[in-house]
Amino acid sequence: MAFQSTMEVVNGVANITLKGELDASVAGIFKETIEQAAAQNAQRLVLNMHELEFLASAGLRVLIFAKQKMGSGVPIYVIGSQGPVLSTLEMSGFHQSVYIQDSYQEG
Repeated sequence: MAFQSTMEVVNGVANITLKGELDASVAGIFKETIEQAAAQNAQRLVLNMHELEFLASAGLRVLIFAKQKMGSGVPIYVIGSQGPVLSTLEMSGFHQSVYIQDSYQEG
């Protein structure tokens, strides 16, 4: 599946949906989406990864960029990651910097 990244900001929550394979060839697209979320002063970043099939190191670097770009006061929620994507997050230690959940619940 080709990579897709869509975003909407509702009530200060930036919801980004990622689909397909996030590798070096498309990491720039994801980075641009993160920059758009930061420009809109989102107070939370929710990354929906239910349909993300693969996360390469380039995608992981963009996640780290997201943490830096959004700032320490903006929590990041990783929703629905599973299989190799979740394994990559755990092996890198990035799972300790975000909230990993099966579904997003405002609160």
